[in-house]
Amino acid sequence: MNTVRGLAAPRVAAWVPVVVLALTVGQLAVAEWAPGIDRFADKAFGARLVAYPLLMLLAPAIWWAAQRRRTRAEPAPHGAFALIMLPFLVDVTGNSLDLYDAIGWWDDLNHFANWALLLTGIGLLTCRQVEPIWAVVVLVTGLGSILAIGWELGEWFTFIRHGTELDTAYEDTLGDEALGTLGALVAGLVVGRILTRARRAASR
Repeated sequence: MNTVRGLAAPRVAAWVPVVVLALTVGQLAVAEWAPGIDRFADKAFGARLVAYPLLMLLAPAIWWAAQRRRTRAEPAPHGAFALIMLPFLVDVTGNSLDLYDAIGWWDDLNHFANWALLLTGIGLLTCRQVEPIWAVVVLVTGLGSILAIGWELGEWFTFIRHGTELDTAYEDTLGDEALGTLGALVAGLVVGRILTRARRAASR
């Protein structure tokens, strides 16, 4: 089997994911504790302040736990970590700048672009030994679809079930799941392309 030992991910400095995490947590803290800002009202920023950092640190924690079992350490994939963390920063920044209310298509763009970023990072971490390449695309797309469904279930439980959006929730949920899955498909194609190039380079 032609596997890729070194991670075929964007090479970035170790401080990049740290800055992404800090900017996200900082904005969440402002949203939770700054008084009188209407755009932060009723958006569960207290729960996000706990959940988002935990979710952002999950991939690095799993990677470092796996490294402790290896006899040969690999360089930390800071590029993949940053890609996984970026969607959380984009989401929080969109709320801080009131883009969800000011721009009608911002939410749709987020579901597509954030899933593309998230699944590219996840795919680069998990698919190095997956063959053939079409299986990489299917795996990344399928995982993205599952995560999109899980995210929509979380949104329904948090915002919709007792809210005022019940009349439009079904259509919006289907659209968000479709956009998330499409973003994951793009991520699968990108990861497949990166791994193909890395495997060709490794075989020379």
